[in-house]
Amino acid sequence: MADQQDELRALLKDSGEPTWERAIAKAREMVDRLDHVTLNIAVTGETGAGKSSFVNAIRGLQDPDEGAAPTGVTETTMEPTMYPHPTMPNVNLWDLPGVGSSKFKAETYMKDVKYNNYDFFIIVSASRFKYNDMMLAKEVEKNNKKFYFVHTKTDFDVAQEEKKGVTEEATLQKIRKDCVENLRTLGPPSVFLITSHDLERFDFQELINNLERDLPDNKRDALDMSLPVYSRQSLEKKYNTFKHEVRTVALTSGAMAAVPVPGLALVCDVAIVAGFLIKCYYSFGLNDGTLERLSKRVNKPIQEM
Repeated sequence: MADQQDELRALLKDSGEPTWERAIAKAREMVDRLDHVTLNIAVTGETGAGKSSFVNAIRGLQDPDEGAAPTGVTETTMEPTMYPHPTMPNVNLWDLPGVGSSKFKAETYMKDVKYNNYDFFIIVSASRFKYNDMMLAKEVEKNNKKFYFVHTKTDFDVAQEEKKGVTEEATLQKIRKDCVENLRTLGPPSVFLITSHDLERFDFQELINNLERDLPDNKRDALDMSLPVYSRQSLEKKYNTFKHEVRTVALTSGAMAAVPVPGLALVCDVAIVAGFLIKCYYSFGLNDGTLERLSKRVNKPIQEM
């Protein structure tokens, strides 16, 4: 009993609050922040650049999967379309219509898509840098929104150049130089080369590192928890995010134990711990839907994975 009291006193001290009531309130706020924060990511660019495939990839889906954004060689997005994350409903990917289409001109694009609804913009381009890419980047910056320029289908570019005897490194340098030079009037641009078919390849991890650096803590954690596990590094980042959350859950659970109301600690403990474990379950891809999709991709039964 004495040990438990010592632990509770240490817990109260660690909270930085003078009373249990305030410590509990603070801990609850920390636990609930991920449930109440909403992250809205706008994915935009020229028609046919691969926006929808990028939206699917960052949600852990492939183009044929149920719930995936429709893709095609022609414009398939006619209005701003929200795609909630399949397991983290507070994270929304917005597939915006292609800039330069008949309905969405670059000059009025930001107003037409209601730019204030989004936390930041991913500008997706493919092949050569185009005039509308620059126009869109300027409009995003003019409206005081952060943008990240993503060159997709990089694997295709590399494969095509390799047929001509050009190395992968030389092709990547050429693409990056073209993008940076065209965006230089906007200051040091954030340019990332990726392929939506293999997120571990090229610059996707660097893109995520930059997003994490720029987002506030609660939105950064929401992003980390929502990302698919696409590499060992991404798995370690997700693990570290949840390791930090474990301390918060423990603080909340321990604080509840100090409240002298019969049954309250047990009820709160169950709700808090269960909610946390559910987040872990979905974020690490242990749910049936994610495991079934993975099983199909590697052509192995779930039991053998």
